[in-house]
Amino acid sequence: MISEQLIKDLTTQHLAGSDRFAVSIAVRSDNRIRIFIDSDTHVLIEHCIELSKFIESQLDRDAEDFELNVSSSGLDQPYKLSRQYIKNIGRNVSVLQKDNNKIEGILIAADEQGFSVKEITKVKKVITETTHNFLYSDIKETKEIITI
Repeated sequence: MISEQLIKDLTTQHLAGSDRFAVSIAVRSDNRIRIFIDSDTHVLIEHCIELSKFIESQLDRDAEDFELNVSSSGLDQPYKLSRQYIKNIGRNVSVLQKDNNKIEGILIAADEQGFSVKEITKVKKVITETTHNFLYSDIKETKEIITI
């Protein structure tokens, strides 16, 4: 079986010096490898292809067969790293807390410990703004809300 640590090391090696980073890496027992990457700016399909080709060049299919899938951490994926929160300050997000309470608002701050969301509610022409502060350990997931 291909080790997850090997894939992490190869991914880190390839992404070094760029603004791209690994969000998650999983290697299943049947050697299905799944890598999600993100960037402080943007991820192009070419970036995924380059990483995939690099990893494939470092592995021996004759020794062990594998399936490799490299994708960008898309809008449907929850944030997993503080770096993703920091880069998305100003975006509309939905936060699901561990107690299943859901807050929607604007991501206004983030650091290594947690993040803040400004919730805006309107009841009978009265607009109320509430700032919610979260520790990463207190939430199930945070996803970006797509607005049109």
